[in-house]
Amino acid sequence: MRANTNARTGGEILVDQLLVHGVRHAFCVPGESYLAALDAFHDRPVTLTVCRQEGGAAMMAEAVGKVTGRPGICFVTRGPGATNASAGIHIAKQDSTPLIMFVGQVGLHMREREAFQELDFRAVFGSMAKWVTEIDQPERIPELVSRAFYTATNGRPGPVVVALPEDMLTERVAVDDAPPFMPVESWPGQNDMAQLQKLLWAAERPIMLLGGSRWSEAACASVMRFAERFALPVATTFRRAHLFDALHPCYAGDLGIGPNPKLLARIKAADVVVLVGGRLGELPSQSYTLFEIPGPRQTFVHVHPGPEELGRVYRPHLAIQAAPTGFAAALEGLQPPSDIRWRNDAATAHIEWRAWTDQATPQPGSVNLGEILVWLRENLPADAYLCNGAGNFAAWIHRFYRFRKFGTQVAPTSGSMGYGLPAAVAMKRLHPDRIVVCVAGDGDLLMNGQEFATAVQYDLPIITVLFDNGMYGTIRMHQEREYPERVVATTLRNPDFTAYAQAFGGFGVTVEKTADFPAAFKAAQASGKPALVHLKVDPQGITPTTTIDAIREKALKHE
Repeated sequence: MRANTNARTGGEILVDQLLVHGVRHAFCVPGESYLAALDAFHDRPVTLTVCRQEGGAAMMAEAVGKVTGRPGICFVTRGPGATNASAGIHIAKQDSTPLIMFVGQVGLHMREREAFQELDFRAVFGSMAKWVTEIDQPERIPELVSRAFYTATNGRPGPVVVALPEDMLTERVAVDDAPPFMPVESWPGQNDMAQLQKLLWAAERPIMLLGGSRWSEAACASVMRFAERFALPVATTFRRAHLFDALHPCYAGDLGIGPNPKLLARIKAADVVVLVGGRLGELPSQSYTLFEIPGPRQTFVHVHPGPEELGRVYRPHLAIQAAPTGFAAALEGLQPPSDIRWRNDAATAHIEWRAWTDQATPQPGSVNLGEILVWLRENLPADAYLCNGAGNFAAWIHRFYRFRKFGTQVAPTSGSMGYGLPAAVAMKRLHPDRIVVCVAGDGDLLMNGQEFATAVQYDLPIITVLFDNGMYGTIRMHQEREYPERVVATTLRNPDFTAYAQAFGGFGVTVEKTADFPAAFKAAQASGKPALVHLKVDPQGITPTTTIDAIREKALKHE
């Protein structure tokens, strides 16, 4: 509580800095190590969401950072609280997401004695975070919090961890607030854009790939206009499909897990590849087989805001250090050649992608997840958020759902399980007027299923579509491929998920036939509660294109 002086506690100074920097939402699991900061939230206009586990809180903050481009904020306690949250820090690292995690710490006079729940945060998070610091003096809170915001957002965005000794938070001092931070934009030079235009004018079969972070709705619109002028095929990388309208006539498809073979062939046959924003990591590069390392055969243009990423794996013929936002704005000045030699390529690529994704593939059993994703894409509004974690179930999302609007795909490129439900909670907190759907697997959901209670507590009518095949499907797929018929540690005995949702105070319904899904989904919407639609799926349907038996038979033939 503020005294009648100009002095504030460290906790008050800290929360006031969040307000200065534009924070209006934060996520936490409370802890005695940062009680003074919690107390400061009581009197300040920041919406604080209390979660059930620190991993969920960190993932919610990461989802906010991913969608808004401004740091998501979470507060956790020391020791086990911080280590629980490490999954969210790793996601932010690999997904290039701005995030700031504030961690309660033991008192300054107790440090380095292995006091209760003490951690060396620099050692624990040093390899995952862009910066790890500990604030020892309340006078430095404005300075160091400002630096945290700049560090999290500049260059390649990522997570920052700030430790808060509990006695520092209770100390009272007089100090001025920092000025509001402004993300530092990076723009390509005129020479960069002139070289790019020259390369494109000389090209025969160019293609553009979009990925990474630091995008905006305006930047995506600029890229679409550029693609139209140049009749250029454009593909999106793993879990970045929201960067380009799926129904745009230049869209060539999703370059992630199980992509269209014709898209892979098109990229390999290209003579100029322009990668904007992304790193072209293991999954979009098809385990680093799509391009030669370190020198791609194709003329390779790499646009990225972090200089450390340019030439890190692939030597670019043209390296452009620029954020996607700045680069996209500069594209407005490029003009296509008078004779676009590849003029029909974009239309052909889009037709190929539509043929790959229009109709759901046949599946064993009475529930076809592909048909359900087709129904969702035809019935959800374009601004609906679709959130998911990791597992083979996501292959149906990548292939059959169509993302039309920027920021509507909220999923971890790091492949972290348990992400979808916390992300859905975060999106509904940000935008209560928009539809939010979480698509999850059975193993995936129960990594953070307790956050369903958070949705109930805050009356957040998210809808979870649960793909239940009674196993860790991705691992089982690899198991059958590498060790056929030797099933171990991948079978799950699941609860009654409908009763699970109802026990929390939400809505639950079970679907055992594809035809029953539309009515079940509409009933979930009509309930006005957090809802779970439980799909009982035949475990044989392991991907959109194969079965467990087929994988096993192929593996046995090669033994």
